Amino acid sequence: MAHAPSEPVVIRVEIAYARPDEQVILPVDVPEGTTLEQAICQSRIQERFPEIQLQTAKVGIFGKLGKLSATVRPGDRVEIYRPLLADPKEVRKKRAAEGKRTRKGGGDLEPDAT
Repeated sequence: MAHAPSEPVVIRVEIAYARPDEQVILPVDVPEGTTLEQAICQSRIQERFPEIQLQTAKVGIFGKLGKLSATVRPGDRVEIYRPLLADPKEVRKKRAAEGKRTRKGGGDLEPDAT
C-alpha cells in the first residue's frame, strides 16, 4: 500500500518594519523550516519598502538580533531594523559635554531648587 506524501506543516509568523512615518506588521504563512530571509522575501515587504536591503539590514525576532539563516518558529515576529540616524552613545556624550543633566526618558531636568 502506497503512503501519500504528507503535506508540509505551515506556520504563521509576522514580518515587522517601521519608518518614522509608517509601521507595518505583515502576517505570513510559511512552511516549517523557513529562514528569516525566506519569510521576509515571501512577505514581499520589499515591494512596499524598497529601501530595505537584506544584505546589510539587521534583523531579529522579538527585539533580539538574529541571522537571516535562522529558522522561524510559529508566532515569531521577524523584525527588520533601520540604521540609526544618530548613535545614542554619541548623543549622550554630546549632552554631557554641553553640561545638560538628563533624566530617564531623555528630557532635561529642572534646575535644583535650593
